[in-house]
Amino acid sequence: MTDTTDTHETTTDATVNTALIPLPVNVARALTAIGGLATAASAYLAWTWTSDFPGDLTYNGSPAGLQWLTFTAGLLTLLFALAGYGIKGLRWLAPDGTAPIIISSLGGLAVTWYALGSIAGELGGLANLTAGGTIAGIAALIPVIGALGLPQPATADNIPGNLKARLGALVAKPDRTKPLPTLPAWQQRAIITVALAIGLGIFTYGIDTGYGELFTGFLIVVGFGAWTLHTAGILERFSALSATNRGFSIVMAFAAAAAFPLTQNNDHDANLGVNILIFGTVALGLNIVVGLTGLLDLGYVAFLGVGAYAAALVSGSAYSTLSGTTFPFWAAALTGTAASLIFGVLIGAPTLRLRGDYLAIVTLGFGEIFRIVVNNLDGVSGPKVTNGPNGIPAIPDLSIGGFNLGDPHAFGGFTIGRFANYYFLMLIVTAFVIIIFTRAANSRIGRAWVAIREDETAATAMGINGFRVKLTAFALGAALAGLAGTVSAHVTYNVVPNPYQFAGSAPPNSAFLLAAVVLGGMGTVSGPLLGAALLYLIPEKLQFLQNYELLAFGLALILLMRFRPEGVIANKRRQLEFHEAEEPATPAEPAAPATAGV
Repeated sequence: MTDTTDTHETTTDATVNTALIPLPVNVARALTAIGGLATAASAYLAWTWTSDFPGDLTYNGSPAGLQWLTFTAGLLTLLFALAGYGIKGLRWLAPDGTAPIIISSLGGLAVTWYALGSIAGELGGLANLTAGGTIAGIAALIPVIGALGLPQPATADNIPGNLKARLGALVAKPDRTKPLPTLPAWQQRAIITVALAIGLGIFTYGIDTGYGELFTGFLIVVGFGAWTLHTAGILERFSALSATNRGFSIVMAFAAAAAFPLTQNNDHDANLGVNILIFGTVALGLNIVVGLTGLLDLGYVAFLGVGAYAAALVSGSAYSTLSGTTFPFWAAALTGTAASLIFGVLIGAPTLRLRGDYLAIVTLGFGEIFRIVVNNLDGVSGPKVTNGPNGIPAIPDLSIGGFNLGDPHAFGGFTIGRFANYYFLMLIVTAFVIIIFTRAANSRIGRAWVAIREDETAATAMGINGFRVKLTAFALGAALAGLAGTVSAHVTYNVVPNPYQFAGSAPPNSAFLLAAVVLGGMGTVSGPLLGAALLYLIPEKLQFLQNYELLAFGLALILLMRFRPEGVIANKRRQLEFHEAEEPATPAEPAAPATAGV
């Protein structure tokens, strides 16, 4: 008779049968570490014969462009491989499983083979690769083989032949059962400071990439790197530290954001930065309507246009129909905010009794009506207010307290250009909007918004005035968009109708704003900011995607809804809702004996 106990132990042996590739454990670990080192070292070899490929990868001993990304990915794999050996100083990296090592090695393989494929594709064949390029391709494959040979934690389903269950570890949530070591306060703050400095460096590198191939490789490395840190539980540990030191984290985050213009040698990157902040601030306003209240607004960008036009009319432009009217910035900002607030109330009052698709259709119609109206207020088809398709050009630069934002200024050895000046102004506006968002979300009205989002009928039955609460959210979101529009009008020098539509050639438009909220994470503060940064930078850096932007972002939304429906940065409540079925069921209490009361 067969011993069933021995059979069961054999099928769940974590050191032999649970690896995706059957290798001895020591061999797999050695391949992973040596492969990571070889991947990083291969960046110092010449990969092509000619300098025609962007970045000039023709030098030995001098990495450039995509080679630095391969070096970074290989170094990350090496660190996780060494952490698996229990080396002192790296034990905090050691994951509960092999998923982080597999993902980091796949990231190195992806960026290396992407670089080699780009060389062959753009220069006309594999003959353009040197021996160094071939070595790099082989070296990047070694840690993948080693990582797949490492044993995975054995479970009831994680047995040989059940490939689906074993691959599921790559997307599994990190282990939250182990208590984290308590660190002194100064160490916690030091970790937060270093992490934000690294984040600033990563963002600066990404925004400064000079060609599409480098930016694509950058996205590959950052994507796989973030995935690796998530599966290892490091991002969750950092979130816990940030929550413990909330005030310090917020101050340091804004300090890092303020340091960004000082890291740039030209004003073009500061221009990208200020537009990202404008886009992100408007997305935060939309997050009140969509993320907190659950109202699908498809014409939200019109409120940005209302604020921009209102500010342009009163800011002293020679082409303004209110000639001779020049408000100081604070008055122009209040004018744009108030105009958007009024329009939000006027549009919301008759429409917010609708729900779901009907409300979405009405808001989409409002967005189109706004664009058509400002096109027709040209003095021919209607009153002359907005100059029609010509818009309002020549909007003068702001002057605040005698400080002209249009002129460069020297500061501590740094030269702050025009767009850097507006970046600092927009950073203050963004901080103001974040304060309003967080205070409102944590207030009584914020809890009412969430109740309306979850179940409006139940919320109304509990005494919440659904119409008034939704109108408040609609008006507040519109006012925040109008505030951002007042700065946008001065940054761009002119205001024209074309950008303010549902789907256009470039952000901001309603489709991209909604995508930024959904991709980043509804109901969060940092989610829309991250989504806005990605959706603004990707079309800017990847010129070949300009004709396929909606297709690309549609595919991205489909993939996100399938694998992470709560967004990149998840709101805790929504994350629990989306993954409720994945949580292990709590075992029921054993039934009491029938004679318990006797």
